[in-house]
Amino acid sequence: MPRRLLLLLAVALLVGCGAVYRDTTTRMEPVAELDLARYVGRWYEIAHFPVPFQAGCTATTADYTLLGEGRVGVVNSCRRGAPDGPLARIAGEARVVGPGRLSVRLGRIPVAAPYWVLWVAPDHGTAVVGVPSGRAGWILHRSPDIPPKRLARAREVLAANGYDPRRLSMTQH
Repeated sequence: MPRRLLLLLAVALLVGCGAVYRDTTTRMEPVAELDLARYVGRWYEIAHFPVPFQAGCTATTADYTLLGEGRVGVVNSCRRGAPDGPLARIAGEARVVGPGRLSVRLGRIPVAAPYWVLWVAPDHGTAVVGVPSGRAGWILHRSPDIPPKRLARAREVLAANGYDPRRLSMTQH
């Protein structure tokens, strides 16, 4: 299957189909103010809700850079099959669309997907991200190892936003 078709399928799955991991009747609360200058940099995916476009991914990272005017460069990377497997990457751009809310386009896909930052630790060492549809969500940390108390807090944030943290898949690094 051509790469372009796979990318379109991935966005379609994120936006419109697949499993729902949260009670969408629960109000989802993004952070009131997102300090982009402190949010940019490398994040390691600690856990995610299983989505088809991440199947087979391990050692997943996200690198964000400021582009100006409320725009952020995005490079998502993972290793296929094992932490030392082949590297897969996709680049794109996000733009701020509201408090704690971004709209992300990856690759050449013409459709943007919502990306809501639900919590950022005061030291900007951990973040929780979700999507209004409840079809995806992530726990991110600045290193591949997260302290147990920080992981517990991230799970609490997901639960408060209607997600079922028991359905998280831990990311191998």
